[in-house]
Amino acid sequence: MNPYSISIIGLGYVGLPLALEFSKKHRVVGFDINAERVESLKNGHDHTLEAEPASLREAIARGIHFSSDQTALSSCNVHIVTVPTPIDGNNAPDLRPLLAASKSIGKVLKKDDIVIYESTTYPGCTEEDCVPVLEKESGLMFNKDFFCGYSPERINPGDKVNTLTKIKKVTSGSTPEIAQVVDNLYKGIITAGTHLAPSIKVAEASKAIENAQRDLNISFVNELALIFDRVGIDTQDVLAAAGTKWNFLKYTPGLVGGHCISVDPYYLSHKAERLGYRPAVILSGREVNNSMPIFVANKMVKLLINKGNAIKGSRALLLGITFKENCPDIRNSKVAKIAKELDGFGMKVDVYDPWANAFEVQHEFGINLLKTIPSAGEYDAIVLTVAHTQFLSMDIRALLKDAEKSVVYDLKGILDRSWVDARL
Repeated sequence: MNPYSISIIGLGYVGLPLALEFSKKHRVVGFDINAERVESLKNGHDHTLEAEPASLREAIARGIHFSSDQTALSSCNVHIVTVPTPIDGNNAPDLRPLLAASKSIGKVLKKDDIVIYESTTYPGCTEEDCVPVLEKESGLMFNKDFFCGYSPERINPGDKVNTLTKIKKVTSGSTPEIAQVVDNLYKGIITAGTHLAPSIKVAEASKAIENAQRDLNISFVNELALIFDRVGIDTQDVLAAAGTKWNFLKYTPGLVGGHCISVDPYYLSHKAERLGYRPAVILSGREVNNSMPIFVANKMVKLLINKGNAIKGSRALLLGITFKENCPDIRNSKVAKIAKELDGFGMKVDVYDPWANAFEVQHEFGINLLKTIPSAGEYDAIVLTVAHTQFLSMDIRALLKDAEKSVVYDLKGILDRSWVDARL
């Protein structure tokens, strides 16, 4: 199949960088159901900050076509799906975006087309859940009339060093021949190289365990933080000492949010439970990490009480609501849970984050971000939740109402410990 005409379905943190990179070698249609997002990209603006303005302008000049019109997909012979794969209120996989994208592709699918999925999911999802939709909508037969591949995304939002082309890409295909086609396609843009997996299920599973492993490692140090808080010693001090051994893994405690680590383990556990196995280790890690916002809020309240403060009506400031530093991504941020818990104690909670989009935060969490840097002398409690570089240059102590009675809780361990009351 040459030349390739590629559609990228979903222009978020994963899809947009992929579309820009492929547009250097092939004709590309970038599709998203969000018409406002499409218009913004046409005008050279990317609110995720994943695309450099110059790179976006160059891609537009090369002829990349952004569209929210489904018919634009019909001119393509390779379709790459990069839509979100969230979880529902019961922590079960929500495949609606993935299946909706498959339905849209199925309506325009032609003989010999290839559909490649990058969205993170459980092993078997591509062939067992997505392919039947493609067949139904197109009237074509899988592995006879059309083919599939899976190449898990490895985008790290906000990371300007480990970017798309510099991270080795896992690839796979529904037949040995198509697997090679998919691998060669990605080799054309990934300078770090590719790893051709023996099957789509193996490629799907590899992504699931990448993030489950990180989740478990973080849950271990989070549990250590819970233990050492009771012992009365600083977790960061313990980790620094243990880290002097060459093979000690240097993870740190913290809130686990984002679209991957806090979500993907549920996809793997869902598949395991459907096969009759309950993955106790994976789920226990999730339980520990999900408990951290409540621990932080309760710890803050205890610190305030120990300093003689009345809790009801006291004012708290949360510095940061994105799920990681120097990045506007608020997906699955656990800071909102801290705010909700403190509000439940009767505290008045403000949130300030110069990176986050105020409209998105209000829509997602019902929180109205402060529009400007907080005023001095206003707060009984401050929790630094995200290590944005702007916070390092702020005079955080000046924001406290009473230097003796007010409390500063540093979850990231980046402030001068001589004047903070607690660290995670």
